[in-house]
Order: sequence, then structure tokens, then C-alpha cells
Amino acid sequence: MGKMFPELKSSPVITRYRGGKPVLSKKNIPYDAECIFNAGVTKFRGKYVMVFRNDSQFNGISRFGKCVIGIAFSEDGIHWDVQDKPFLTVEDMNDPDVKRVYDPRLTVIDDRCYLCFAVDTNHGVRGGVAVTDDFKTVEVLSLTVPDNRNMVLFPEKVDGKYVRLERPFPVYSRGGKDRFDIWMSKSPDLRYWGEAELLLGVEHVPYANDKIGPGAPPIKTKEGWLVLFHTVDKDTEREKNGWEPKWQKRYCVGVMLLDLENPSKVIGMYKEPLIAPEGDYEENEGFRTNVIFPGGLIAEEDGTAKIYYGLNDTVECMATAKVQDLVDLCLGRL
Repeated sequence: MGKMFPELKSSPVITRYRGGKPVLSKKNIPYDAECIFNAGVTKFRGKYVMVFRNDSQFNGISRFGKCVIGIAFSEDGIHWDVQDKPFLTVEDMNDPDVKRVYDPRLTVIDDRCYLCFAVDTNHGVRGGVAVTDDFKTVEVLSLTVPDNRNMVLFPEKVDGKYVRLERPFPVYSRGGKDRFDIWMSKSPDLRYWGEAELLLGVEHVPYANDKIGPGAPPIKTKEGWLVLFHTVDKDTEREKNGWEPKWQKRYCVGVMLLDLENPSKVIGMYKEPLIAPEGDYEENEGFRTNVIFPGGLIAEEDGTAKIYYGLNDTVECMATAKVQDLVDLCLGRL
């Protein structure tokens, strides 16, 4: 069963927008929608852009019949104008092996907007990297071999190479159980990836016992690359939670700092959750409960960080903090 962590709490440096209520939910979507979550958010040419996962056609047990990636724009990062049609669908992939496209992340590099995403195929889960300049056409640059997902790109090259974080999920070599870690790989052109190495293992996170993985794309600070990641603890004594017959996991947000010149080096990590599920709304409502999954981190000019996260695989929410406070947490100053 593993070590349990029953009293996880969010850091006091975090402020939930509207007390944790959504900034985007199914009521905002002009087409078939049930669960809106795990969005990627960035600022591109003066506007906020959100691409979000949209699950629909729930089967009443645990699955959804359809999943697309929607898109919305905003002037303030709070109020969103959802576009009439999805941004990316299975049909757009033009690949008969692809069955589902989901979990987008956005990173701006050299005035181009790059998209990381996951696809379910008949032969496993693959992670994709694509690019768009107008949010109308998308060019897929690369797809991983199975099984890999939760990929995020750094916003600039490091030592002349593109860098990404990713979460391969080996099961056969882990005895058929979850035990997934954060890895890093590099590329000269965003198409061919190599130099893979382990960045952070589950065993390095005191409040995780099941898996960890990338969350929001990193942002650059003067003291290091600031990274939000997701953590999972599992308790087999958890029974009925949410819409499913059984849900035994809890997802939290972690934060760490990587070296600017050598991002494979973790120079600081907050030893407790940055954001943990708290209160009735986060612990008891939605498709799944106790799930907070970060997908976007934006540093504003006034030093505020906007953190966008999916809640309970159902809605998209936002929290704020001071960027310096997040750095100080990682370095043990708070």
C-alpha cells in the first residue's frame, strides 16, 4: 500500500482565485463538453492563450467517448473567450493509429508557439511536439515511441539545444505497477530527441509514493529554472470518490528549481506540496476527487505568478503567488 500522507496542505504563499472556483468549465464551451481540464496556458503576442482538454460522451462508469483540445483567448488571463471549434482533434492528426488527443501544454520560443500533447494510439501512448503561428494550422514536428507523455518544453535553448521534461511510464520493468519519474531529453531541432537522463525520481519527493511527472513548462528566473510538477500518492483504503466506482489517488503540485546552465541539476525543491487538495469542493466534487494538476505558469511583469491547474479532471482553475516566494520555497528561505 505504501506510505500514506493524510495531512497534506497547500503552501500559504498560494492564493486560489475565487477561493478555488473555476476560470473555465463546461458551461463556457459552445460545443459538446463534459470535463474541461489540464490546460496549457501562455502569453503570445500580447494575449493569453489557453488550450484545454475537453472530454465528453461519458459512459456512466469511467470512460469518455470523445476527447478534443479546445482553445480560448483572454486579455487578462481570467476571463476567457472560447472559440467556436476545437483546436486539435483526432481527425487533425491524419493518422489512423491515433484514437485520442489530449493534455496540451504551450511554450513560446522565439516568437513561435509550441504545443506538447499526448495521443492514445492502438499501440500505446505517445507524446507529441507541434508548432503553430496562428492557432489555426498546426504542424506536428515529432512523436515519441510508446509510452511517454506529460512533456513540456523550456522556453529557450540551453547550451544550443532545445530541452524538454517528460514522463515515460515503464510498467513491465516496474513489476506492473505505477512508479513513474521525471526525465529530461534534448534536441537540436525539436524533431530528433536524445541525451535522455533521469531528473527527479518518485523517491526524491517526500509526499509522493506512486508517481511524479512534469506539469507546467518551466519559467526562467535569475536564480534558476522554476518548474511546477505533479505528484501522486495512493492509498488503497480510499474507496468511492467522484463518478468512478473507486479512485484511490491524490494529485498535488510540487515546485523545484533547476540550474540555469545545467538544467539536469536540481538546485532546490520544496519538500511539501505547493498546492494540495483542500476543502469540500476539491476533496469531494467532480469526475475524480483530490486531483490538482498544473499545466500553465506565467510570470507577470509585477512579479506575480499565475498558476493554471486542472481540478478533479473536471474544471480549470487558477492560483497566484509571488515568483520570488516560489523560488524562496525551493531554496529553503521560507
